[in-house]
Amino acid sequence: MLVFGRVRRSGSIALRRTLWGRGRLRIRRLPWYAHLDSRQYHTAGRYPVPTPVLTDPIKLTFDERVPLQLVLEAVSGKSGAPGALERETGTRVHVRGNELTIDGPQAELVERLMRQMYSMALSGRPVDPADVVRALEVLRRDTSSELREVFEDVIVERGSNGKPIMPRSLTQKRYVEYMRGHALTFGIGPAGTGKTFLAVAMATRALIDGHVRRIILSRPAVEAGEKLGFLPGTLEDKISPYLRPLYDALYATFPVDKVERMTEQHVIEVAPLGYMRGRTLNDAVVILDEAQNTTREQMKMFLTRIGRGTRAIITGDPSQVDLPRGQRSGLAHALRILQGVDGIAICQFTHKDVMRHPLVAQIIEAYDKDTQRHTEARATSQADD
Repeated sequence: MLVFGRVRRSGSIALRRTLWGRGRLRIRRLPWYAHLDSRQYHTAGRYPVPTPVLTDPIKLTFDERVPLQLVLEAVSGKSGAPGALERETGTRVHVRGNELTIDGPQAELVERLMRQMYSMALSGRPVDPADVVRALEVLRRDTSSELREVFEDVIVERGSNGKPIMPRSLTQKRYVEYMRGHALTFGIGPAGTGKTFLAVAMATRALIDGHVRRIILSRPAVEAGEKLGFLPGTLEDKISPYLRPLYDALYATFPVDKVERMTEQHVIEVAPLGYMRGRTLNDAVVILDEAQNTTREQMKMFLTRIGRGTRAIITGDPSQVDLPRGQRSGLAHALRILQGVDGIAICQFTHKDVMRHPLVAQIIEAYDKDTQRHTEARATSQADD
């Protein structure tokens, strides 16, 4: 079908001459908005949409083909589908040999990303495809940020899966720095942000480097809504489900057989919080996980176990307290009274730092908004009374 380029408008009627078939000429009546694209139509209607700021395409040329190919594989989608870069920025990268043309509303951001990712790939540490979105977030928060400082801060060179363990966001980077420089560090935030995983990795690093002689991992034995007291087995069998996440973190840094051997030698100790009473913990990294489920008395007991040459790391999510009704969380109390004390650092995570499936971050954000809405409604109701 051939369409003549000239269009006449008369009131709200557009006439378009269309050559159809063999020599026949037809006149079609089209609505007034037919000559507009979708963006122009919405702008002309009752509900205007924001017009994106268009920028000139940016051209980049790289010398080495292999590192460039690693970068392109990280940002591109599979089977021709849009990759994370295009979905997040609305910007396309056109490739011609070693030359890239970046075209879209966030071309300058993508240019910084591509340059830094190429530099990292050139040095032998390419950014994982799963981290492209987080790399964009790092550059958005601080335009002067260097991805190398975040993604090349390797804690463990080779985890049990053969990959290095390192921070993957600005908050995780800050958390790692806090653990290096403080005797007591709090990692506070929602599930899936890597609080416990990075704490265990840092403890592993300290043990490998000879800074400490053992790792002690602990959790309060509190059910998350289920009653496990009538399960068969010994006391060790009963508490094992509570401690399983700590073992999972250990298995990510050491092979299973090595964890078991180090546990038998008491180099690694995993125990419920109640087992800490009366002990002085020297030359160790002590991690208290799920600290939101401690009482004030338990939290004070744990904090006063810290001995010479020991670093303590406390992780928890104040929004997931499983204590019986009427009992207040020792974590919230400790955060309030220890704020500003020398030697203590508090790192706050948000849903933006979630490292699990992207849907998890959206779920956490939805729950946070719902909690805030109920809190505001309750405060308004009390004010009216």
